[in-house]
Amino acid sequence: MSAAGSPESEGDGPVRGSARPSGLLDVLRVASVVLDAEGRIVLWSPQAEELFGYEAREALGQYAARIMVHEQHVDLVVKLFADVMGTGQSWAGAFPIRRKDGSTRLVEFRNMRLLDDQGDVYALGLCADQTTVHRLEREVALSTRMIAQSPIGLAVLDTDLRYVSVNRALEEINGVPAEGHLGRTPREVVPRMDVDALETATRRVLETGTPVVDQSTIGRTPADPHQDHAWSISLYRLENAFGTVLGVAVSIVDVTEQYRAGIEAEAARRRLALIADASGRIGTTLDLDRTAGELADVAVPELADIAAVDLLDAVVQGRRTSLGPAESAVIRALAVQGYDSAEALEAADPPGQVARYAPDRLVTQCVRTASPVMLPEVKDEDLDRIARSSEAAELLGRAGVHSYLAVPLIARGEVLGALDLKRTRNPLPFSEDDLLLARELAARAAVQIDNARWYQSARETALTLQRSLLPSHPPVTGGLEVASRYQPAGATSEVGGDWFDVIPLDAGKTALVVGDVMGSGIPAAAAMGRLRTATNTLASLDLDPNVLLEHLDKITAGLEQTIATCVYAVHDPHLRQCRIANAGHLPPVRVRPGLPPELLDLPTGVPLGVGGVAFSTTTVDLEPGDRLVFYTDGLVETRRDPLDERLGTLLSLLDGPDRPLEEVCDLLLRTLHEPDNFDDVALLIARANPPDQGPVGSTA
Repeated sequence: MSAAGSPESEGDGPVRGSARPSGLLDVLRVASVVLDAEGRIVLWSPQAEELFGYEAREALGQYAARIMVHEQHVDLVVKLFADVMGTGQSWAGAFPIRRKDGSTRLVEFRNMRLLDDQGDVYALGLCADQTTVHRLEREVALSTRMIAQSPIGLAVLDTDLRYVSVNRALEEINGVPAEGHLGRTPREVVPRMDVDALETATRRVLETGTPVVDQSTIGRTPADPHQDHAWSISLYRLENAFGTVLGVAVSIVDVTEQYRAGIEAEAARRRLALIADASGRIGTTLDLDRTAGELADVAVPELADIAAVDLLDAVVQGRRTSLGPAESAVIRALAVQGYDSAEALEAADPPGQVARYAPDRLVTQCVRTASPVMLPEVKDEDLDRIARSSEAAELLGRAGVHSYLAVPLIARGEVLGALDLKRTRNPLPFSEDDLLLARELAARAAVQIDNARWYQSARETALTLQRSLLPSHPPVTGGLEVASRYQPAGATSEVGGDWFDVIPLDAGKTALVVGDVMGSGIPAAAAMGRLRTATNTLASLDLDPNVLLEHLDKITAGLEQTIATCVYAVHDPHLRQCRIANAGHLPPVRVRPGLPPELLDLPTGVPLGVGGVAFSTTTVDLEPGDRLVFYTDGLVETRRDPLDERLGTLLSLLDGPDRPLEEVCDLLLRTLHEPDNFDDVALLIARANPPDQGPVGSTA
């Protein structure tokens, strides 16, 4: 069975059935004319009717020279006809003809002698309009030259998607000569391209006739089997003059440079975005561990699959250090972050751990030389130089670490540590662009880490000083059961100003003090220590609270740029009273069984150090079981909520059944104190007991 639409044939015999003319013959409209030996027309084709304007019944039997050429060329044509008939040699040329309607047209002629089986001689004339012939010649010449010289790869595929023709440019693009294309499919010639998408698009063009323009594809060809290339492919359906589908024309433009430029531009955009992101995300606090964690979070997964931030332990402790060629690096891990790589994370030093890295380790080399270390391709033998131990190296190998990069963290000319980066999931090796990005991130983060380091050192110094100045008091003194708390501020620079004290006095009396030196850091802690010492000394003189505050006011005025608030109270268990004076401080809360908690109505007074204003003493009853709650403003003040609302919350927390004082302290701190509060908190709670009784629920 033949293909649909094809004429049938039997063996090697002639084709039977009607065959449609080719597109080329149809375009040329070639006319056929047969003359006898005398020059009379014996055959006249339909195309001749169209070209000359005479119907067959008008032309047959006529002398050809009279109706086929212009009269001025009749003699020449007769001579040429005689030469062809006499010699048997063909002749071709162009003559103007005059059509039946009187118009003139230039026609290409080709004449040749014919012999039949009887020995009779005839002449065959083939005629075509010269304008059409020349136009087609130009188009063919132009097409041939353009296809041959075009830098664009061009090909024709038949309806079975097999190459029919290719130009030189496509030979070079594919790295396969023309003969290696012909009769084969793209899947056979360039299997490492996205042939599935190409075949799908080509079949769609064959079916619909809708062209595909600029379809992008990525792949590799035998011309460059080790590098990805990008191409823009266009597909057009080919048809002959009768609409029969012949195949698909393919044009292929190599756009690899534009593709790579686009990738580089996108990479540059992502680098800028990452740097901008880092500027906003790194250094949000002055906490050293959190700042290091922010750097690791930014690096993963955009830059690496595993990121570790390590500091030299000496740097964390505030000492400068330099490593010799044979010295190990003692490194403290601050942060580690990973993306879908549990084994690589297991190989990393956990945050807070101090580890010693031998002189030959790459991270040691990085911090010793203050220079980056990059291994684009990690080999098995490199893992021992990356990991701290052989066990960690084995874990890195199992995790698939294939590329490594370490950049130093340098701030103010000092090497602090290193940003350690590894790739496992990301198949690309670290590049020079990645190195530039990592150095930029490290440079920005190092300054923030250094700031956090120094602030943390200052914070620890201030806390150490302040805690050394705060009292350690027994749970019971005189007729009071006492509990207290001190909570440093969330911000380093705010440490240092708040204090409390419990001072035993003669006759079973007890002085209770809570104060707040305005300012922060070591100067505030030092001023607080001096005021606490002065308060202890003055309290031993058994002065009235208002008189004691007047003396403290003079002492504070003598301290440079120091202002403080203070509440001073003296409890007398025998009188069951408390005498209180206030220097600009928040009022204490009195809690009595069966009654709602209340803020004591005390004259506020002015802060210590202002001077010129007298203080007053207020006496309040304090029966056994009653409690006094002293606190500093860090417990109740926030930047968002009104102070009255916060004081109301304090009173509501103190309302309800009696509970141990230690629990009350924890409840107030847990509920009221916010982690990011920029102020210290001092809290002191005292419960009145009978003079001869210990804590509630115990025996004296």
